[in-house]
Amino acid sequence: MRMILSAARRLVPALLGAALLLTSASQLVAQTPTTLAPAPRTDEWWQNLHKKFLKQAEKGDVDLLFLGDSITQGWNNNATWKKHYEPRRTANFGISGDGTQHVLWRIQNGELEGIKPRAVVMMIGTNNVGGSSADDIAAGIKGIVAELRKRLPETKILLLGVFPRSEKPDEARAKLKNVNEQISKLDDGDKVHYLDIGSSFLEEDGTISKKIMPDFLHLSAEGYERWAAAIEPSVKKLLGEAG
Repeated sequence: MRMILSAARRLVPALLGAALLLTSASQLVAQTPTTLAPAPRTDEWWQNLHKKFLKQAEKGDVDLLFLGDSITQGWNNNATWKKHYEPRRTANFGISGDGTQHVLWRIQNGELEGIKPRAVVMMIGTNNVGGSSADDIAAGIKGIVAELRKRLPETKILLLGVFPRSEKPDEARAKLKNVNEQISKLDDGDKVHYLDIGSSFLEEDGTISKKIMPDFLHLSAEGYERWAAAIEPSVKKLLGEAG
């Protein structure tokens, strides 16, 4: 009986320790916001695009990389893209519907392997607005920037503030303003450069015109012209181009 009691006394602390470890692990998982938990999407078209990007990365020869969601994907080799970015050996790794967690997964799973761009232009976060707080969206963006810095230490990042959306100022815009205020602090004047070009898409009264964003989210051809014009000085500087 004494041996059993002695064994039990030794076993109780061990069980308590294991329980504490499990509790701590579950709390850590619970504390990680969805925006910061790398996740792929199961859609076949999404998987196919990811595979396309992997093959493109394997070929290398990328000096400038655009990274983001449908707004980035929407360049779609248009006239403005052909004018400004085609001559610069530019790759567009934007996928419609992506949130920060999806971009984070993509760059952790091969999309940066084989390329060493001189600069990355990134704008992401609007698809997280509906289900995440400003703090969590900012955390997701910070996670992507940290991953880019780890995998591409010599690459300069042009981090764009998340573009405004909705015809008139509303809760979504207010949340994105909060996000932008937080991520602006990532600018270190060296490898990470923050730029908010949101005003380029707004009318004088703060509204958004259908001429620029037909659905008050995605850009028109003129919207992309404004995007290119707003970032061109920064892109030239980060690429080390003269003029």
